[in-house]
Amino acid sequence: MRVARIHLLPMASPDDVAGLLAAIEAGDIRPEGVIAVIGKTEGNGCVNDFTRAFAARAVADALAPHRKDGLPVLVMSGGTEGALSPHMLVIEQREELAAAGPALAVGAVQTAALGWQNLGRIAQVHQVAAGVRQAMVDAGIARAGDVHFVQVKCPLLTAARMAGCATPVTQDALKSMSLSRAASALGVALALGEVTADQISDAAIGTDTGLWSGRASTSAGVELDGHEIVVLGMATGWGGPLAIDHAVMADQVDIDPVRACLGRLGLGKPGQLSPAQQGRMVALLAKAEAGRSGHLRGRRHTMLDDSDISATRHARAFVGGALAGLVGHAQIYVSGGAEHQGPDGGGPVAVIARREGM
Repeated sequence: MRVARIHLLPMASPDDVAGLLAAIEAGDIRPEGVIAVIGKTEGNGCVNDFTRAFAARAVADALAPHRKDGLPVLVMSGGTEGALSPHMLVIEQREELAAAGPALAVGAVQTAALGWQNLGRIAQVHQVAAGVRQAMVDAGIARAGDVHFVQVKCPLLTAARMAGCATPVTQDALKSMSLSRAASALGVALALGEVTADQISDAAIGTDTGLWSGRASTSAGVELDGHEIVVLGMATGWGGPLAIDHAVMADQVDIDPVRACLGRLGLGKPGQLSPAQQGRMVALLAKAEAGRSGHLRGRRHTMLDDSDISATRHARAFVGGALAGLVGHAQIYVSGGAEHQGPDGGGPVAVIARREGM
């Protein structure tokens, strides 16, 4: 039976793979079974954040000697503002004797290169939707309702890439990140039945805040030209102790849905998680967004007006702090820029936990 294992490894720098190499040497990680690696690095998360490529290259170099069938999906997200702790989640699949599921199921896909003319447009939506459906098949997840989180790494436009387009969607590299995240999120929403194809148009991408996915997490980077997609859900073909659930934050301080999600996984309690409960929580993944109104529950904030620090960086730190206060530590994955990922100003959250007694 397929069993998913997730290894949370701290990183001392973007190229720190010492923990990964030690786990491989000890036999804790079997590199041939690694499906995906999702990491947070301490870059700025903007167009010129090359820590993402640096981290991905370091992980690839560490895994390559141990693999015959190519590399797994590598998703590196820049930005650990505030007290967010740099780390990687190594997602591994094994064939083991285990109690029958449903249990955590994982599928991963790398799409073909996206033509730069298509970035931020409907063609990107459909390419991501097809990739999500393929990853669901890979995971053995038959029902969209059993998907709890979809992580997409998508490309962005640089000056050179824009120059190669007849009519790029934008001439602003930073804006291209937003549009790529937006189109990718709508691709997830389309694949999961959260929106319909007739609701999506080029004009709606990045503008219609009424269209969103409660399970999409998209992150743009300069280090790729296609999409890296990881689908996380529950399936009967998988066994083992891990389970996943999700919630949607309505705004940056809306922690009650996350608390309810923890409760469904057997981690509910007033206040912060206890040390024992923290040990059972394997991973927390979230999206963060400043929101377009410039207000949070009727009170003005300045995240959108700061010309020194991008609003996505403010949002990562702020939401990271809110969630850390709930779970008791900040070694959590918080990605900024939640276009069509949850309601405006909010965002999806997923929790992976080890079930009690397993």
